[in-house]
Amino acid sequence: MNDTSPRFATPPSKTSMPSWCPDLLDSVASHVSSGHRRAVSAANAEMLGSYWSVGREILDRQDQEGWGSKVIDRLSADLKERFPGTKGYSPRNLKYMRSFALAWPDPAIVQRSVAQLPWRHHVALMEKLDSPDLRLWYARATLEHGWSRDVLAVQIETGFHRRAGKAVTNFASAITDERSDLAQQATRDPYLFDFVGTAEKLRERELEQGLIDHIGKFLLELGQGFAFVGRQVRLDLGGDEFYCDLLFYHLKLRCYVVIELKAVRFDPAFLGQLNLYTAVVDDILATEDDKPTVGLLLCRSKNNVVAEYALRGYRTPIGVSEWITAASESLPDEVASVLPSVAELEAELAGGPEEL
Repeated sequence: MNDTSPRFATPPSKTSMPSWCPDLLDSVASHVSSGHRRAVSAANAEMLGSYWSVGREILDRQDQEGWGSKVIDRLSADLKERFPGTKGYSPRNLKYMRSFALAWPDPAIVQRSVAQLPWRHHVALMEKLDSPDLRLWYARATLEHGWSRDVLAVQIETGFHRRAGKAVTNFASAITDERSDLAQQATRDPYLFDFVGTAEKLRERELEQGLIDHIGKFLLELGQGFAFVGRQVRLDLGGDEFYCDLLFYHLKLRCYVVIELKAVRFDPAFLGQLNLYTAVVDDILATEDDKPTVGLLLCRSKNNVVAEYALRGYRTPIGVSEWITAASESLPDEVASVLPSVAELEAELAGGPEEL
């Protein structure tokens, strides 16, 4: 009796292959991955270009004919009939396309940087921002930091553009190479630690524990490039022990970052302690390939003028920022009143994708 069952070729065993096969696999896999990314990016750019053209057509017709939303409802139904199975042309999405063309009147912008953002990111930018300059700023920041749509929404709601790069520092004089601007942009003021709770008086150890318990959110607030090394890191200096609150390594700056937490108002005396810690980290932990350690002092509040004068006496690169536990602490009442609560933000972050 003949065996008619299908036969499948068995690949040769890995042990029988030449030693260079793993390198070949890595190289080919890299080409495949980059090809997929380019294909996805190109498809996204084409889709956005199509959406912009649809939105521009709707805007032009409305300007000429003055018709209302019923035409969009009819257009949506007709498109679904003409292109059965095609998604993305609901009345709601067609209105977003119209807003998209209105938000970016120059098609050249759509074809360049913003073309790299997914559609849902653009919806968030249109829903939450009226200023074209701010939309472009957040679009570029999203590309730089790799924010998801939900993270982008939170950054807008908490005024990230007002906090980015705003720490009081001596980086301009203490860092003599091109890293000075990068280090400055890596700071925030204030830092928003809403995920640790909103207790009026948090002690330093409670704040530190809260940051470690939510290390993922803490790293998100710190920004791209920070890698967590440890907490209460022991530093031995001539037999005396010191412990820095939090130690990070910044992958772009190529240096350690010592973070000291203070639950009180800034005092110039705090800088001496932080300066000591950065010097010890430089001598004990840093290698010859590492750049000088950066210190970051996070206080409950500060006088910027006092902080600027206090930093003048230090050659170590040090930044001073405030930390808050709710965005409303640093925003005008009329703005803070429309922001979501901590619970609402966490629910937004935990939610799935929204149907458009």
